[in-house]
Amino acid sequence: MRVDPNSQLLEGVRFVPSPNCDERPKGMAIDVLVIHAISLPPDDFGGPAIEQFFCNALDSSADPYFAEVCDLQVSAHLLIRRNGELIQFVPFRSRAWHAGESYCLGRTRVNDFSIGIELEGSDNLPFEPHQYQALTDVVQAIMAAYPAITRDRIYGHSDIAPGRKTDPGPQFDWPRFLATL
Repeated sequence: MRVDPNSQLLEGVRFVPSPNCDERPKGMAIDVLVIHAISLPPDDFGGPAIEQFFCNALDSSADPYFAEVCDLQVSAHLLIRRNGELIQFVPFRSRAWHAGESYCLGRTRVNDFSIGIELEGSDNLPFEPHQYQALTDVVQAIMAAYPAITRDRIYGHSDIAPGRKTDPGPQFDWPRFLATL
């Protein structure tokens, strides 16, 4: 697996372009990776809702929870489904809207200098082995393309937005993941 230097997409990964992105500030180095978790509706896996959400196409009437979030404009660079399937929404050279109000390494506006990866999951359920393997493969490819991203520059959303976010949550096995890098 590798990042195509021209398209800034992972080779062989399905690309579903999200409108929820823009250009990074000129000259901004990409040096942080943020791991998130998402499920729509909460604790429900496998449907089309995450893709729809990142593409501003979520049907607010399909679930009561969707009415609360359907007007939000968010994205991530990548989604890793429960079965390990990868979907890319934003080229790495662009700024995905994943971190929100956040702080990392003495800087705010974490979206400016980070790559965001969503795992299909929640605080309440363990992640799947396929997801850990896919995450390892993806992060190794990203680290090869962006050498400023090191093990010490991989954070959970909860680390950069404490008190506001909990993901990837207590079920994410950080030691297991970091041991594979």
